[in-house]
Amino acid sequence: MEQIANLHIEKLPEGVYLATSDDIPGLVAQGRTVTETLEIARDVARRLLDAQSERSGASRLSPLGESFDLPLVVGS
Repeated sequence: MEQIANLHIEKLPEGVYLATSDDIPGLVAQGRTVTETLEIARDVARRLLDAQSERSGASRLSPLGESFDLPLVVGS
């Protein structure tokens, strides 16, 4: 089942991007590009959610609905 979580992404002074999430405690991902950071964050999120469901059997995230908002990052 697909679930949705909000990520906070910021560009650090070192030039890399950092992703964290209030929805998934412990999620921290860093990459050279936004795309790389999102890929790493998705992998970390899956691992954290798998571990959480093994312990408690439930997830705190909402299931992915028929529609949702997502910002589109466009750049050169």
